[in-house]
Amino acid sequence: MRDVVAALVAIALFVLALRLMTSLTKDRRRRKSERATLEAGGRSVLAEIPGDEGLTLFTEDGYAFHFGDREIPKHTIRSARVLINGAPIAASVAPGRPEANAIPTEVVEDRPEGITRDRWDVAIDTDSDTILVPCGAIRERISQELARGIFEAVKAVVESADPRTDPN
Repeated sequence: MRDVVAALVAIALFVLALRLMTSLTKDRRRRKSERATLEAGGRSVLAEIPGDEGLTLFTEDGYAFHFGDREIPKHTIRSARVLINGAPIAASVAPGRPEANAIPTEVVEDRPEGITRDRWDVAIDTDSDTILVPCGAIRERISQELARGIFEAVKAVVESADPRTDPN
C-alpha cells in the first residue's frame, strides 16, 4: 500500500513539473515574440525590468525611449539620475539646462561588494514630468546593472542634446 501511495505522489509531482515547464516555455516564447515584434518595428530592447505584473521592457527607437506603454521623447529629456533608495548617486544634465535635482557625479560606481537589497531606480526629467523607472531590489547586482544600462543610454542622449536646437 505504501508503494502505491509513493508511486501516486511521484506521478503527481512529475505531472506538476511538466505543467511548470510548459508554462515557462509558453512565457519564454511569448516574450521572444514580443521582443521580435518590437525589434522589427525599429526599437531596441535596453532592459527587461521585472515587476509585480511580469517583465516591463525599456526600449529605444530613433525618436524616443519607451517604458512599457509610456513614450519618453528624446528631445524633451532634461536630465537623468540614478537613485539608490531614493538618493541620487549619479546624474547627467543636458548642456545649457540647469537642473536643481542633479548632482555632479559622472559615473555610476560599480559596487562589487553587492548592495544586495537596496532599491535602484532611474529618474528621467523631461520638460513636463519626471518619469521614475524602478529597476528593483534584486540580489546579486541585477538591479544595479539594469539601472546602469538605462542610465547610460539616457545619458548619451542627454549629453548629445544641443540647446540651440531645442524645439521650445
